[in-house]
Amino acid sequence: MSRIGRMPIAVPAGVEVKNENNCLTVKGPKGELTRQFSNELGIEIDGAVITVTRPSDDKRHRSLHGLTRTLIANMVEGVTNGYSKTLEIEGVGYRAAKSGNKVNLTLGFSHPVVFEETDMIKLDVPQPNKIIVSGIDKQAVGQFAAEIREKRPPEPYKGKGIRYEGEHIIRKEGKTGKGKK
Repeated sequence: MSRIGRMPIAVPAGVEVKNENNCLTVKGPKGELTRQFSNELGIEIDGAVITVTRPSDDKRHRSLHGLTRTLIANMVEGVTNGYSKTLEIEGVGYRAAKSGNKVNLTLGFSHPVVFEETDMIKLDVPQPNKIIVSGIDKQAVGQFAAEIREKRPPEPYKGKGIRYEGEHIIRKEGKTGKGKK
């Protein structure tokens, strides 16, 4: 049995969970998330505990068991606390500025790069070199942060670009110029 899949999920107070044909709706103080899961697995809600069961030890059922449990746990965590990713901008002249619900990034291009908040994703710029992406859906927050990082990924020589907070960039040594005539 999957060690992750057999763990029960505790539902905190103030969170409402509904299951209709393995379409789970989780409603909490931060918002509401809905997701359709495979009908092969069993999802039982017993008071303040959710458990996921699998019908057999088939390879497909084993792989879906832990995944389903983790996705449900992420939904419950998202509607109670939410998720956030912090991006750091490094480089001379690289900066971010928020105006209304848009974030303008100056990244050394001939034009500014603009990202707009959605109903699921909120953007915050506490400093000109920091962007905080937050929301209730873990996958959506990670995807949006990856799209921002993609505009100017950190380069290995000077370390300029957009990186996740705490991300280590392996630096390369530049050319020395020895041995050439």
